[in-house]
Amino acid sequence: MQPIMSVEELDRFFDAEFPQMRQAGGMTLVEIGPGFARMCLPYHPANLRPGGTISGPAMFALADVGLYAAILAHIGPVGLAVTTSLNINFLLKPDPQDLLADCTILKLGKRLAVGEVRIYGRQDGHLVSHATGTYSIPPLAKS
Repeated sequence: MQPIMSVEELDRFFDAEFPQMRQAGGMTLVEIGPGFARMCLPYHPANLRPGGTISGPAMFALADVGLYAAILAHIGPVGLAVTTSLNINFLLKPDPQDLLADCTILKLGKRLAVGEVRIYGRQDGHLVSHATGTYSIPPLAKS
């Protein structure tokens, strides 16, 4: 499964259609490959929770946006592709640092896409959470 959008094309789409992903230190798309996308959540104090660790909601958002980016990279700029389910397991308390999300598409069908996300610390490489998600693809989207 080959991507049909580049990092630059997806960045332009996100800037136009989803600018809120750049708030609070903002997520950035790092890489796109066959069935894959990597997102980064740069360290920002706004993403900390009491105890000095990156918050669960920040990691959840990173997983959701990262898998959305992976799917769009393979179907095109379909803004109305939506999350139907996302499950996350928090495995380790991440130290305050950038987080990377490796997002892999497991199945890309005409109406549904399923994927998994592994989130880890950029500096220490520790796996901190794992997520799986399903996204609904509108009928007019290419697959």
